[in-house]
Amino acid sequence: MGQENKSQIWVREFILLVLSSDWVTQVSLFVLILAMYVVTTVGNVLILALIRLDSRLHTPMYFFLSVLSFVDLCYSNSFAPQMLAHFLSAQKSIPFHSCVLQLYVSLALGGSEFFLLGAMAYDRYVAVCHPLHYIVIMHGGLCLGLAAGCLVAGFMNSLMETIITFRLPLCHNVINHFACEILAVLQLACVDISFNKIMVAISGFLVIMLPCSLVLFSYGRIVAAILRIRSTQGRRKAFGTCASHLTVVCMCFGAAIFTYLRPQSASSMEEEKMVALFYVVVAPMLNPLIYSLRNKEVMAALQKVSEKFRDKL
Repeated sequence: MGQENKSQIWVREFILLVLSSDWVTQVSLFVLILAMYVVTTVGNVLILALIRLDSRLHTPMYFFLSVLSFVDLCYSNSFAPQMLAHFLSAQKSIPFHSCVLQLYVSLALGGSEFFLLGAMAYDRYVAVCHPLHYIVIMHGGLCLGLAAGCLVAGFMNSLMETIITFRLPLCHNVINHFACEILAVLQLACVDISFNKIMVAISGFLVIMLPCSLVLFSYGRIVAAILRIRSTQGRRKAFGTCASHLTVVCMCFGAAIFTYLRPQSASSMEEEKMVALFYVVVAPMLNPLIYSLRNKEVMAALQKVSEKFRDKL
């Protein structure tokens, strides 16, 4: 008990190990990640504004896209500002309560995003396989319910993982990561963490593989429906409505499976940092670019808003 009490009093803040100890490298990373953070913020805010301003985008697909953009925006802001500050500061510390909050929010938003991608796959399945009943099936109440359910599931899962993680007695305060990431925090415990690793694996399986299964089921039915379309143009149009979402799914699920569902013995902390950096910085930046550059309706909405803005000038 004495050791546990001592450890709990001692760990009042954590020291984060950033991606490099070299000052020139840190400055270079600061410039690069700042640029990506700005693109992420502008891109997701622009998606939200376009969907809000253009009535042609007031459909279930764009409703889910707006929720996804909002989640990406919040997720990026839970990591990037602190990471940027640490690149230029000598003391790369984070208070205990801030670390708890960062872990909770990041896990909650990350889990919510996976569930949202599953809901979006179901939306694409209904659009392709039941186009005549799409509006009836995907009514406003169902869309709101699915979005709320995704967020609740993500935050409840995160609450459970955060509680069992920070109830452990911690003997060290140096986190070998650029953020308070659950696998890195667990390495600070004074006791055996086998139970926690099992819980992380179970949680990862539920949060990642359940939506992934829904995605695979939906796209299996979508591919079967597309193959029954006789015209080449019809097939291209049907696949075009799913291409952006499928690209984001492969990117996000691939990075998460690499981090949380592969054997720990097959990975190193440096590899996990690189994958986490991709998921924290790169993915939220690419999502709005993928959905805008590959989507004629979004580009048309952007052109319409631009013309209105020029006319006012």
